[in-house]
Amino acid sequence: MSITSFAPAKVNLYLHVTGKRADGYHLLDSLAVFPNVGDWVEVEAADALSLSLGGTFGAALHGEPDNLLLKAARALAPGRGAKLSLEKNLPVASGIGGGSADAAACLRALSALWEIKAADLPGIALQLGADVPVCLRSEPARMQGIGEILAPAPRLPEFGMVLVNPGVAVPTPSVFKARTGAFSPAPALPAMWPDAASMAADLRLCGNDLQAAAISIQPVIGDVLAALAALPGVLLARMSGSGATCFALFNTAAEAAAAAQRITQQGWWRWGGGLYQPPQTGL
Repeated sequence: MSITSFAPAKVNLYLHVTGKRADGYHLLDSLAVFPNVGDWVEVEAADALSLSLGGTFGAALHGEPDNLLLKAARALAPGRGAKLSLEKNLPVASGIGGGSADAAACLRALSALWEIKAADLPGIALQLGADVPVCLRSEPARMQGIGEILAPAPRLPEFGMVLVNPGVAVPTPSVFKARTGAFSPAPALPAMWPDAASMAADLRLCGNDLQAAAISIQPVIGDVLAALAALPGVLLARMSGSGATCFALFNTAAEAAAAAQRITQQGWWRWGGGLYQPPQTGL
């Protein structure tokens, strides 16, 4: 028996650093959405726990002694075996929640494979990382605290998105260390946006408090933002998370898919389309 689970990318439409806890963790406020692109996790029954890696970016993970998927499996049911397979289609350390999404997909798949119905999946997810709880549902949400406080997102209009990563990794701790400036307030968001233009106008009043720091570490991120801002029909261009992936918003998924084809820089990963529609799992 095998079960396959999709691990969509997570994009932060804005990201404000609102404070810092006594233990050093930063407090955040962000609106997260999930485009219809991501990794795939497959789990099969087995006596021992193992992990195989494939996909475009799988080789980048071969040096990791303890992948998040293995940590997720051990956290869910210590000592149980399964054959885990990861098709890694998203760039590594790219600010779009790839590892967190993989861990969340692994939890979903293994809880079904092992028929573990009473597990506290959100609690286990938070132990694995701040982004894993929001990735567990893979639906638009407002994230606060260190990622553990989740609230429904405003009702979103139809829109499209282009993602571009220039092929460089940006370690999150380094970005936070390089960040300067005061903390930002949490913005007031409406209950809904009537269209993509209205949403982009409100998002322009927000920002990504880590963007300048990431550009100081990897200046090519500025080149990506300039390329996205120059695309015809673009409504907003911004970096996601701690980088280096950046996004651009468009009125429709079709416009975004067409715009992505204009990004032809060698070594740059790019994708264009709409949002992922998760199945109703009851998680």
